[in-house]
Amino acid sequence: MARKPLLLIDVDGPLNPYEALSRSGPPEGYRRHRMRPSGWTDVQPLPVLLNPGHGERLLALAGTYELVWATTWKDEANTWIGPRLGLPELPYIAWPETRGKAPRGTFWKTRYVLEYAAGRPFAWVDDDITAYDREWVEREHLAAALLLHVDPGIGLIRPDFDALADWAAAL
Repeated sequence: MARKPLLLIDVDGPLNPYEALSRSGPPEGYRRHRMRPSGWTDVQPLPVLLNPGHGERLLALAGTYELVWATTWKDEANTWIGPRLGLPELPYIAWPETRGKAPRGTFWKTRYVLEYAAGRPFAWVDDDITAYDREWVEREHLAAALLLHVDPGIGLIRPDFDALADWAAAL
C-alpha cells in the first residue's frame, strides 16, 4: 500500500495570522493566546492567534495526508499549538539551521522540506513560499508537490483546505 502524501504545516502565517495582530482585533473565529516557547526571549509572552476550527479541518485531511509540523516551533508546536487546536502529537521537521543561506533565491526551509519529503508527494503550507521555491521544487523533487502560499494577515481559509483536499484526491 502506498504511503499517504505529507502535509507540511507552518504555524506562523497559516495557523497564526500574525499580521492580523496589528489590527483592531483577531479575524473571525480566532482566539488570542499568550505563549512562551523556548525560543521566545521577549519579556512579554508571544501573542498567538489560533482558530480551533483549523484543528477539525486538519484532522479531516489526516485521512488522506500524514500531518507534519514544518515550523520553527519544531517539537514545541506539539506543546503550544496542537493541544489548542485539538491535534494529536505530530512529527516535525528538525531544521538543522534556521534562516541560513538558501539555493537560488528560495526560502531557507525549502531545501530541508525536500530532504524531509525524501521523494514522497507532499503539500506544504507556508507564508514565505515564492515562485523561486515552486520552480526549485519542480526541478529537484520528482514526486508531486503542492506549495500553498498563505497570507499571514488572514491565515488558512476554506478555499485553502479545499485545494489541499482536491490535490490529494487527484494523486
